[in-house]
Amino acid sequence: MNNKTTFIVFLSLALCSLYVSQAARTGGWSPISDVKSAHIVEIGEFAVSEYNKQSKSGLKFVEVVSGESQIVAGMNYRLILAANEGVAIAGNGESKKYEAVVWEKPWLKSMNLTSFKPAM
Repeated sequence: MNNKTTFIVFLSLALCSLYVSQAARTGGWSPISDVKSAHIVEIGEFAVSEYNKQSKSGLKFVEVVSGESQIVAGMNYRLILAANEGVAIAGNGESKKYEAVVWEKPWLKSMNLTSFKPAM
């Protein structure tokens, strides 16, 4: 093979591996490294607030414990949240963990709560 053919084969292999790598990430869940960031906390607070509106509950957001993100038409966030009941039951103020999924479309400045349930 001459240098030009070798270069084309090498470039094709490199581009193919980049495509496969990107395809694996798109649509897959990736860990969120900094769940204390202001944006992630804002999404967690939104999830609890929206759940309270929809279910007429009185949960109080405490913190984001962990989370993952997924690239879609926007971004999905699957967060494990700690929240307290609005009124402490028998003096027990312990937090409970919930799993919330929020779909964000940042270009529209919009968020949508798609799932909220007790964490397993």
